[in-house]
Amino acid sequence: MQAVVYVGDRLKDLRIEQALTQRELAARAGIGVNTVNRIELNETEPHMSTVRKLASALGVEPRRLTKSEE
Repeated sequence: MQAVVYVGDRLKDLRIEQALTQRELAARAGIGVNTVNRIELNETEPHMSTVRKLASALGVEPRRLTKSEE
């Protein structure tokens, strides 16, 4: 059975751990703050290129955002 992965939930957790606002994360990643907001609300699934930008901005591997934890 495939686990559902909510990128937005993981993104929000990592962002809060690093004490960043959505605006600060968006600026670091070079994407729009509305994009960060929509991802965190699980309203949209980010493209892999966006996942890579966010992961880089947070200093983590992209799989931290995309892989299900077992």
